[in-house]
Amino acid sequence: MTAVPYLALIASVLALLLAYYFAKVVLRADQGTDLMREIGAAIREGAMAFLRREYKWVSVFVAAMFVLLLIVPIDGRPAASFAYLMGAVLSSVAGFIGMHIATAANTRTANAAREGAAKALPLAFKGGAVMGFSVAGLALLGISINYLLWVKWLGVDQAFQVVAAFGLGASSIALFARIGGGIYTKAADVGGDLVGKVEAGIPEDDPRNPATIADAVGDNVGDVAGMGADLFESYAGSIVAPVVLASLLVPVFMEGDSLAADFGDAEALLMYPILIGALGMIASIVGALFVRGREGRSLSGQLHTGQYVAMALTVVFSIVGTLVLFGGSPTIGNYVLDAPIFLALTIIVGLLGGWAIGFTSEYFTSEHYRPVKGIAQQSETGAATVTIEGIAQGKLSTLPAVVLVVTMIGLSYWFGGLAFGATGDVIGLYGVSLAAIGMLAVTGVIVAVDAYGPIADNAGGIAEMAELPPEVRGVTDSLDSLGNTTAAVAKGFAVGSAAVTALALFKSFSLTAGDKVFLDINDTAVTIGLFLGAMTPFIFAALTMSSVGRAAQAMIVEVRRQFAEIPGLREGEPGVKPDSRRCVDISTQAALREMLLPGGLAVILPLVIGFIDVNALGGFLAGAVVTGFLIAIYMANSGGAWDNAKKYIEAGAHGGKGTDAHAAAVVGDTIGDPFKDTSGPAMNILIKVMTIVSLVFVPAFL
Repeated sequence: MTAVPYLALIASVLALLLAYYFAKVVLRADQGTDLMREIGAAIREGAMAFLRREYKWVSVFVAAMFVLLLIVPIDGRPAASFAYLMGAVLSSVAGFIGMHIATAANTRTANAAREGAAKALPLAFKGGAVMGFSVAGLALLGISINYLLWVKWLGVDQAFQVVAAFGLGASSIALFARIGGGIYTKAADVGGDLVGKVEAGIPEDDPRNPATIADAVGDNVGDVAGMGADLFESYAGSIVAPVVLASLLVPVFMEGDSLAADFGDAEALLMYPILIGALGMIASIVGALFVRGREGRSLSGQLHTGQYVAMALTVVFSIVGTLVLFGGSPTIGNYVLDAPIFLALTIIVGLLGGWAIGFTSEYFTSEHYRPVKGIAQQSETGAATVTIEGIAQGKLSTLPAVVLVVTMIGLSYWFGGLAFGATGDVIGLYGVSLAAIGMLAVTGVIVAVDAYGPIADNAGGIAEMAELPPEVRGVTDSLDSLGNTTAAVAKGFAVGSAAVTALALFKSFSLTAGDKVFLDINDTAVTIGLFLGAMTPFIFAALTMSSVGRAAQAMIVEVRRQFAEIPGLREGEPGVKPDSRRCVDISTQAALREMLLPGGLAVILPLVIGFIDVNALGGFLAGAVVTGFLIAIYMANSGGAWDNAKKYIEAGAHGGKGTDAHAAAVVGDTIGDPFKDTSGPAMNILIKVMTIVSLVFVPAFL
């Protein structure tokens, strides 16, 4: 049992070594022509410059939170401040590493596409895997060190609240990275598409379009750094939540505010989430090595092979690890763990539930299924019907997602109770918290598959701007289309795990508050909080959507100005180049300015409500979690469906490019851009940030 944190350390180091190996493979690949190198350098320079500026801004917020955790009377001071800082720093480091390699992989993938998809796909995957295993490796490393440092080595007072502060640090970076990156990328994308494809009638990623480089930069800052920070926070939270919950459910770990002298067999409950993280990491490493390019094989099948191998190994490892860790029917507090196999089943339920939510996202966003084909069909009657059908399909997609989540919650609660012979007892909530780990046990592969998408998208843009042969663009388009679907699957994993993790954190919040919180719907304060919480995700979505709209408006004005004022630019005369730096600067300034209000609200609102009435805060969290989950699913799937409907038409359906149907689909895709890449993905971070802020600060509210 005592070896588990050290096993997790070893697994995290192996993940980081794999990321290093994949980075070397990517960097050894040929970048192609001088023009491709020049374009790639411009994208890399813009992406890294934005990330540095964003982190400078966010560092001010992190510093303020560090001081706040020092001076507000919460549990675990001052150690909680340092745990918080560690979570923020490790998340930032993962973002820098992933961004550096992703922006190196794009030109190399474009060059590899000259030899076919079988050569380009594994290279793009390896580029994404650097981000994936940096995220998962550093998160598991941080959790293991925090547990050993605060619980085992120093034994600080309220050590488990200190561990929770690590998750809060990760959440802080994720929130601003997701919002800032999302605003940046969609300002460039929307502005470039509306003026370029609709008004000027030039192809996507055409080098004449001043917003093309900014759009390529945005793919990286939004879908690499943003999603990486998102899943770093999700993964860390999924392990932290059951550790904190177990410390509250079983009263043998604490003697007042101090740690008990001996945890006994009960420590296995704390070790189990960390063990599953370590075993899932090893399974992910093996799975990633199975992704290889093969001629004549389905691109989707090849890319998902690693994920399926990792999932299968995680099932086997979880069963074996559970039986070894909990052998002998240990007595844990007032419970006897006489059927530990049911704890393994909660992990499997979460793993399969995450896959199923990902599949429903794929169904509603892939061009191979009816929803996207139906949206494409509606394009023949104009943009209005495209918009209506996209909204309808996005809202409809919440049905299977909710059914899957509530089924997963119900089954994991039941299995958690059966493990302890206490069906219906509150101990079943431990099983619910474990389901979230199951969903994200293979985070390394999930992020790798997701980060593959923007690398493939960038590769397509570079192929267009470097004027490579049409067959090369055909290869990159096939990779990009698959990337849109994998991104939707990753978003499904992220938002599904957010709902389950937030539930575990919410229960930890109420247990920490004890009898000071009475969450009764008949209580007026709870009802008021419920309405305020249900409203908050709508306001958050409105703020981020408006931010994209304002930033896109500035981009549209600039692109129109350059087409009008630079002689020969629209016509593509030799030697005439757009001022891409100006467009990059517009997106950068807009993103940094616009991310502050929605990001700040996620932290300020629970603090303000908590200091006024802690029961109202409980209702607030309940309302925000439910509506935030639904909005996230709806917006992500609507946006993905509009995007792939456009690509389906561009591939030749309904007349292909240049038709009225294509123009209508572009409008739908433009509306969907902030849906799927800004507001929707930020929702799952919002609900977890508000919940973990409430958990960490609840002692100050009482």
